[in-house]
Amino acid sequence: MIAPILRDTIHSQNQAVHTTNAVVMVPPVDFKFNTETSADNEFQKSLALSDIQVRGKALQEFNQMVELLRGHGVNVTVMNYSPSEGETPDAVFPNNWFSTLPNGDLYLFPMACENRRREIRPETLTEALVTSGFNAPVVLEIGSLSSPDAFLESTGVMIMDHTNATVYAALSVRCDRQLLQEYADRAGFRDVIFFDTQMSSGAPVYHTNVMMAVGEGFAVICDEIIEEFERRRVLGSLQKTKDVVSITEEQMGHFCGNILQLQSDKGERLIAMSLSAYNAFTLEQKRVLRQHGKLVPIDVSTIETIGGGSVRCMLAENFLPQ
Repeated sequence: MIAPILRDTIHSQNQAVHTTNAVVMVPPVDFKFNTETSADNEFQKSLALSDIQVRGKALQEFNQMVELLRGHGVNVTVMNYSPSEGETPDAVFPNNWFSTLPNGDLYLFPMACENRRREIRPETLTEALVTSGFNAPVVLEIGSLSSPDAFLESTGVMIMDHTNATVYAALSVRCDRQLLQEYADRAGFRDVIFFDTQMSSGAPVYHTNVMMAVGEGFAVICDEIIEEFERRRVLGSLQKTKDVVSITEEQMGHFCGNILQLQSDKGERLIAMSLSAYNAFTLEQKRVLRQHGKLVPIDVSTIETIGGGSVRCMLAENFLPQ
């Protein structure tokens, strides 16, 4: 464990801001239904389309999303991504294998599915970042990347409240408690709040970021799938500094929890979400969210239906210095 004084020093270096103007996105060049991840991702659904048709629709949604975000003043780095020897159907979700910090560190994380480990390309990522005007990061690793026996899928499983130096995480096969604590200590987070979940199917949620999002002054959470005692602890922590929007499990299925607060190049707060999430939020919930940023709905229906992840999963926040 890192000593509290050192952890506070790291926190002061890394957690100055909660939202960023810059993101990294990866085009869905290999995109299709991923059989490996479907074992514990109940959000994935197959469509009666050929792989070529699926990929074409996914690429169109991706390109429109990049254009829309740039139109709102978001700095989008598109990583040059070519198919590998083995397929990488979920490469469009880069937030699961790396995260960045304002001090210039870039962490790589071990992923549960073998075909997802092929997505980890730090050299290609560094080249894209430097080309976009960012400093070359210091690349660090959590756990074993090539043959891990424990997994921690980055901001897929860790919801970071940078302002309050707190990490929220739903424990699962993809979120190992020991690796979670290791990352929190190394990155300077003071508190780790982990909890168990159970959906109506009886299974835990596969990624925390489909049930929960934390902005500077708000949080969205499907708290009904958290056991009652832990639910009180999680909500109590969030309510100290956030307007909390509780969503139902049905709304979670429309990816209402899979949203991300960003900022434009002019400092305007934005909340990116899928069109299906936008349509599933109630008028009152949208009213609360609009107090914290302009709502930016994006149609990624093919990607979220087949991939089981949505807009937030497609955005890897870039906190690196320029």
